[in-house]
Amino acid sequence: MAPVFFCVLDFVGLVCFKRASTLPGNGEFHLRKRKKIYREKEIAQYCSNSLYNSPHHGAVVHLNSHPFHSLCLVSVQFPESKTSHRKYMAAPNRLSLAMERTGQWVFSQEIPTDVIVEVGEATFSLHKFMLVAKSNYIRKLIMESKESELTRIDLSDIPGGSGIFEKAAKFCYGVNFEITIQNVAVLRCAAEFLQMTDQSCENNLAGRTEDFLSQVAFFTLTGAVTVLKSCRHLLPFANELDIVKRCVEAVSAKACSEANFPSRSPPNWWTEELTVLDIDFFGKVIAAMKQRGAKSLTLASALITYTERALRDLVRDHTGNGIRSSDPGDSDSRTKQRKLLESIVDLFPSEKAAFPIHFLCCLLRCAIYLRASTACKSELEKRISAILEHVTVDNLLVLSFTYDGERLFDLESVRRIISGLMEKEKSNGVFAAGDLREACSAAMQRVAKTVDAYLAEIAAYSELSVSKFNGIAILIPKNARKVDDDLYRAVDIYLKAHPKLDEIEREKVCSIMDPLKLSYEARVHASQNKRLPVQIVLHALYYDQLRLRSGGEERDVAVERNQLQTDVSLVRENEELRTELMKMKMYISDMQKNVTSAPQGLGTTSSVSAKKTTFFSSMSKTLGKLNPFKNGSKDTTHLEDGHVDLTKPRRRRFSVS
Repeated sequence: MAPVFFCVLDFVGLVCFKRASTLPGNGEFHLRKRKKIYREKEIAQYCSNSLYNSPHHGAVVHLNSHPFHSLCLVSVQFPESKTSHRKYMAAPNRLSLAMERTGQWVFSQEIPTDVIVEVGEATFSLHKFMLVAKSNYIRKLIMESKESELTRIDLSDIPGGSGIFEKAAKFCYGVNFEITIQNVAVLRCAAEFLQMTDQSCENNLAGRTEDFLSQVAFFTLTGAVTVLKSCRHLLPFANELDIVKRCVEAVSAKACSEANFPSRSPPNWWTEELTVLDIDFFGKVIAAMKQRGAKSLTLASALITYTERALRDLVRDHTGNGIRSSDPGDSDSRTKQRKLLESIVDLFPSEKAAFPIHFLCCLLRCAIYLRASTACKSELEKRISAILEHVTVDNLLVLSFTYDGERLFDLESVRRIISGLMEKEKSNGVFAAGDLREACSAAMQRVAKTVDAYLAEIAAYSELSVSKFNGIAILIPKNARKVDDDLYRAVDIYLKAHPKLDEIEREKVCSIMDPLKLSYEARVHASQNKRLPVQIVLHALYYDQLRLRSGGEERDVAVERNQLQTDVSLVRENEELRTELMKMKMYISDMQKNVTSAPQGLGTTSSVSAKKTTFFSSMSKTLGKLNPFKNGSKDTTHLEDGHVDLTKPRRRRFSVS
């Protein structure tokens, strides 16, 4: 048989029956309706007949006298085949409407109320005998009260407030209401607070809610999540009753099951269900899933979905098409977001490669913006470094600009991320710090290409200093770049965007690239690039000259670098030559003016001739010092790829005359 439902009166037509007398011998109560006396058998028969044509035909009617008042309690036991427990808890029907009429009468003048219950600002005029029959807490208050007649009870501390107490009072009066996954947790806590357990009365509110939790709420993932969410404002009651613990266990079990064997599409639908949880409850679910052996990718999927929902105002669009910014002036909001972000990062699984790099970059950008803790940012930077080979230019740009995308914001994180990869490469023994001829890994070469393209993107911004520009470029070992064309492009853009740099600063910018590793097209462009320092132009021209003399074959980069370092003095003297040539032009121009204006004379002509002879002799000596082949043989027919004959030449004199 299904559970028994209690009420104070007959459901259909009868009103309150007052006890009249007890007939000796047969043990039956005589009940009075106004001035008419009825036997209990007659009342039961009347109720049965009234229910005969109702949806509850077949219900068994029981009458019980109440020990605290001259009232009769009428109970109906429904057959299981006619009314299920779930239907009983659902929408109102004819029976519940009759109950409502009964409840309305109870508050009427027929039986005056004798206690006022205060819950916050709400007040309820009720009857003591109806409350003490179900609530042991109220019974103790009345019995232990020092007042002769306790007329006012304060229950402001009840979980759920006045709304839930109203439902508890309806339960005491036998008025039907619906138990749902939204209110079952708070009803369970209120039942515990009021001590409405089976010790006070069989089939009390606590037992009803426990049955609903186990048979209905925890049966589905959505139900368990909803109950867990409702526990947010029920602490510590929900923890003391183990409602939170049971919810977490149910949610984690069903989430792991869905991750391994999806029951519907899309397969990760369950991650959306978890996004409604508070971060503390969500963390408990993730921890429980870890204990159940959930895979790192499963946990990462849940964390990504939760983060995108919780920080949707800060997380940048992964395509890089735009940024949705929040109000930077709302400090309270930023504080909450910072704590939320740090809590999410603490939940990350140990596997570094569990998250995609674009998600980590977006999260690090949020951490920088929210001024998260150093530990939080460091953890994100380490995870990005671990998978930096998959980074794109857009990923690095996410870290570098403000949310409006107008100015550079942070380059230190990028520098630390790249440095982290360098440490990893060194620890793996991929290259030695002092041996540039060691080959870098393929991952390092991909990163080098991406970093060069990234430098080209940020080079045009005026606030980018030379030290910051060079600081990122030099992190990549030179042997990680097969050619320096991308780096040359970044340098050229930087020089074009910063025209006020002096010669020394331009040389410092250009020092990050190797002219010998430029392609032919890049060297041709460099030889005609007026923004480059003279030294770089000469390097490019010198390399082309060597290639032409050796039949166009490539030389070994290391040998050419050593040769280039040997000829540094030649390059500097070449710059001095350019200065002297300019002086010579000015001198000749002045002399021509003087000759034109001066009177013709032998002495003057001889003097000018002597000065010119002396000057050209000086220039001849200077050019002789600038011989590009003074450290080797003048004959270049024997040059081969990667080798230069450094045979000491005979002392000769070269002159431009």
